[in-house]
Amino acid sequence: MAEPKTTYSGCGSCSNEHDNHNHNHHHDHDHSHGDGEFNLKQELIPLILVTILFIFGLTFEKKLHATPFSIAEYLVFIPAYLLSGWSVLTGAGKNILRGRFFDEFFLMTIATIGAIAIHKLPEAVAVMLFFKIGELFQEYAVGRSRTSIKSLLEIRPDYANLKVDNSLQKVSPESVKIGEVIVVKPGEKIPLDGEIIEGYSQIDTSALTGESVPKTCRERETVLAGMLNQTGVLTIKVTKLFGESSIARILELVENASAKKAPTQKFITKFASYYTPFVVFASLALAIIPPLIIPGATRVEWVYRALILLVISCPCGLVISIPLGYFGGVGGAAKRGILVKGAAYLDTLTKVKTVVFDKTGTLTKGVFKVSDVVTKNGFTSSELMSVAAQVESQSNHPVAKSILQTYGQNVDISLVKDYQEIAGHGIRALVKDKAVIAGNDKLLHRENISHDTCNVEGTVVHLAVDNHYVGYIAIADEIKDDAALAISSLKKLGVEKTVMLTGDNKIVAANVARQLGLDNYMAELLPEDKVEAVEKIIAQSGKDNKVAFVGDGINDAPVIARADVGIAMGGLGSDAAIETADVVIMNDSPSKIAEAIQVARKTHSIVWQNIIFALAVKGLFIILGAIGLATMWEAVFADVGVALAAIFNATRVLK
Repeated sequence: MAEPKTTYSGCGSCSNEHDNHNHNHHHDHDHSHGDGEFNLKQELIPLILVTILFIFGLTFEKKLHATPFSIAEYLVFIPAYLLSGWSVLTGAGKNILRGRFFDEFFLMTIATIGAIAIHKLPEAVAVMLFFKIGELFQEYAVGRSRTSIKSLLEIRPDYANLKVDNSLQKVSPESVKIGEVIVVKPGEKIPLDGEIIEGYSQIDTSALTGESVPKTCRERETVLAGMLNQTGVLTIKVTKLFGESSIARILELVENASAKKAPTQKFITKFASYYTPFVVFASLALAIIPPLIIPGATRVEWVYRALILLVISCPCGLVISIPLGYFGGVGGAAKRGILVKGAAYLDTLTKVKTVVFDKTGTLTKGVFKVSDVVTKNGFTSSELMSVAAQVESQSNHPVAKSILQTYGQNVDISLVKDYQEIAGHGIRALVKDKAVIAGNDKLLHRENISHDTCNVEGTVVHLAVDNHYVGYIAIADEIKDDAALAISSLKKLGVEKTVMLTGDNKIVAANVARQLGLDNYMAELLPEDKVEAVEKIIAQSGKDNKVAFVGDGINDAPVIARADVGIAMGGLGSDAAIETADVVIMNDSPSKIAEAIQVARKTHSIVWQNIIFALAVKGLFIILGAIGLATMWEAVFADVGVALAAIFNATRVLK
């Protein structure tokens, strides 16, 4: 065919197994609160109770303090302290058992317990209370991001028709086990990955792959959850649990985007590993040394200053807001119909200076229509179309589908034998015991078939019967409506080079490149040639000039994997796309690539704003605290206030 595609059979093109793929992720900080849905009401109840106790304690502090042994004061503030700080206290305990002493939880625990020891109870509660409020906002922001991600997955099936004996039971897809049999009626979504054991149908895969042409699926072929059954009743043997299906794995990949940490995150993690122990020992020195060398200095005063230093120095603002900023970036992209699999890819997108495109299905619609039929050597148009339909009857390529659609008659596939797809060239088969080839001009030259037509504008399928050239069929493919906008938007963002790689002929490639304003193109490439071309482009680019490749996510998997950033256009249904693409464009619009870069740059900017702001404020208040000009209340602002400000700033990327 004119556009080389990886050979695949029926609907089974999406059935690659990935048993060794590991989705276990490890986090450096325990700010994660599980994968459950955010419950505002549940979180607010203890927070309101703590706030009431805190305000009551502050209002009547002198009276509460005047009771014997200040017992009333302790009865008000200690429950408030435990309610608000329980997650911090238990987190510190768990981390100590794991051998991690110097983290933000440890700093807060030591500082607040020390504050209680010197009878600064309101300050101790304030630290925990405002941290709890910060956590609440964090959870809310994460919840918004998660909602944006999940909204993309409306293709999730709601139920499965489980076959039990001779009856059907409507059950949740999650409850169906491997090996069980389900029935999918016309108009229903396929709820689980499986193998067809009975039935024949047209399957709409557009929600998953962006492929507009329905696939014909038969017995022994694989179908995926989320595909839409159109015409026939299918009996399917389940081969994967719902949690292992393509849809479920995408959600998991995106929600666990923090697993692929950006360099900025790694820097902050490394910074905190040196910063926190330094702060602890500096505070200890501040508590011990000045009372020994400064005349009239009291131990209580310097212990208090040391505790202030501990609270101010807590890196909560950084360790909360930075991952949240990146997660917000992932959620913000999801809101725009773009799935980004990790923070690392957001950072890489900010450095993209070259974007390489596949043509068919990426820059063009991939919806082919027969525009012309030219016959040679005595063949009629109807004879040529009949032969073409028969030889193309077992192909799932969009060009083959267009020929069959134009032919409009049933094809007896029993007449087709020895079917063979030749990657990047076309098809060879026996049709009624005659040797037929259908493909591009390269195939004719390869088979030494004499012909007088080499350069034809558009996608062309040449045909030969028993080594005699009998004519060609011209196929028209339309450029996507927003393809030109995509190229111009990328150039406005500072992308220096746009390139198209295609297996189509040079005339078609030149025409598309000219219409879209591409900087360069390469035509008549085999799949392996595309990989080689991208490697050359990467080699010619500087270290900080990253190369993105945009393809259909199935056939271009090797090139997607090789690029600095692999972008799949509507490739959700493909295991290959899930495993190899770093970014998935849900609606097949190339203009979304520019949006992805914009989101990435906005995320990067917000993250560094938070870093600079947090370090500047903390640096100022550390100096003020050490010289005695800052109280615990200022320390609370410098710690939790900075964290809250950073969190609010991080949520901007969701808008």
